Amino acid sequence: MRESMHKYLNVGLIHFMAYPEATNFKVQKNIKETIKKVILDDYFDAIEVTHIEDEVIRSEVKHMLDQSHMTVCYGAQPRLLTTGLNPNNLDEAEREKAEKVLIDSIDEAEYLGAKSITFLSGKFEENTREKSYEQLLKTTKNLCEYAKSKKMFINLEVFDYDVDKKSLIGPAPYAAKFAAEMRNFTDNFGLLVDLSHLPQTHETAKFAIQSMKSYITHFHIGNCVMKKDAIAYGDTHTRFGFSNGVNDVKEVKEFLKVMKEEGFFDEENPYVLSFEVKPWENEDSDIIVANAKRTLNRAWALLD
Repeated sequence: MRESMHKYLNVGLIHFMAYPEATNFKVQKNIKETIKKVILDDYFDAIEVTHIEDEVIRSEVKHMLDQSHMTVCYGAQPRLLTTGLNPNNLDEAEREKAEKVLIDSIDEAEYLGAKSITFLSGKFEENTREKSYEQLLKTTKNLCEYAKSKKMFINLEVFDYDVDKKSLIGPAPYAAKFAAEMRNFTDNFGLLVDLSHLPQTHETAKFAIQSMKSYITHFHIGNCVMKKDAIAYGDTHTRFGFSNGVNDVKEVKEFLKVMKEEGFFDEENPYVLSFEVKPWENEDSDIIVANAKRTLNRAWALLD
């Protein structure tokens, strides 16, 4: 396309994925410096951050974000994944533990200037799927009710159900069913669609986006490896061009094409489209970020 992508999209970076040391909550090495690096890069209109353990550093990051004129988003996924907490746990006490962390995440997100938080569903057993579904509804309703008092929004990210994270939600039709029930309850809930998860849910971009169209509020793009005996198999968010990776310029272009066709290019209220890319082993975070920008630039240039 000849027009700038920034006319239609808030292009973002998931900071804690590109700089994964941010998810080591006990020692969040260089977190202030790497967040500042993203803020200073005017390619990005949005930044997605997660929990910052140190109160002083959290205050300093807030001060930087306040100055940035960026859209700030908050990802609570690491707070669940690093602790094994499950918002659809059948054990009510354990479900409440997950909910408590997510409520705390809403408070922290508000402090940092975010208008939304994103989380994911937990693992489940097929023979108790419906009970897990009801537990997730309970958690999500409580989160939305609390967030609404702060004029904030709750996003549920759609993950794989049988590959890596093995989460309750998706695939896309099941995610849409859940979202429809939530929308009957509240208007501050939506779904996050990630290109890197679509091969893992065995769905095309067109099918997934059309299936969830009425409920999508946020987008991620990234890569994954689906060859079982290959390195980085599963939900590892490898860079574009990674060996055996299944998403690259062609797939990003197709994702953008479907977004455009389905009405998600909105110059008045642009959706956030963030890179979810992570260095593998000793790869360099800054190079991975440059790689992602290069890939999106090419895909946008080829888009009709």
